[in-house]
Amino acid sequence: MNYLELPEGLPIPVDDGAGNKLLGMTIPNLSLPCTAGGDINFTTITPARYIIYCYPLTGNPTTSLPCNWDNIPGARGCTPQALTFKFNYQSIRDAGFQLFGLSTQSSAYQKEFAERMQLPFGLLSDEMLAFATAMGLPVFEVEGITTKLIKRLTLIVVDNKIVKVFYPIFPPTENADAVLAWIQTYA
Repeated sequence: MNYLELPEGLPIPVDDGAGNKLLGMTIPNLSLPCTAGGDINFTTITPARYIIYCYPLTGNPTTSLPCNWDNIPGARGCTPQALTFKFNYQSIRDAGFQLFGLSTQSSAYQKEFAERMQLPFGLLSDEMLAFATAMGLPVFEVEGITTKLIKRLTLIVVDNKIVKVFYPIFPPTENADAVLAWIQTYA
């Protein structure tokens, strides 16, 4: 199985409205472990201009994806999405934004993935669902995985308020380009 490409015929996620309530929300004052080292508390980032792209889970060449993963609308594509953010990272930084990925996978799992993919940005572990719960992020459950997974969405945050929500996202390989286009026009 090639985790770097999206198979054809994936089901397209339907907008269930879960992203609408996030616009204008304030980011909570909590810390999450980061693959770049230490913890990140968004309320202490300066300047407070950042992007959080949330994803369900990244694959690993030595581990099978959950059963029927490709049949879950919006689930497949975390690695290709991460790579498109990697390729757009410098342009995102040039536009004045920091970038973070966030999932409910463990920090150790994320660290291996970040190193293997040579990601220039940090991945945050919300393994205890503190951020997802505080924000009311849309989540789903998959047989064989003990923690809930966050549905794919991207938040653009300025001064700790969400100013733009991308949700649902499909295909995930186009998300970084859409985010970059939006932040380049943000005043």
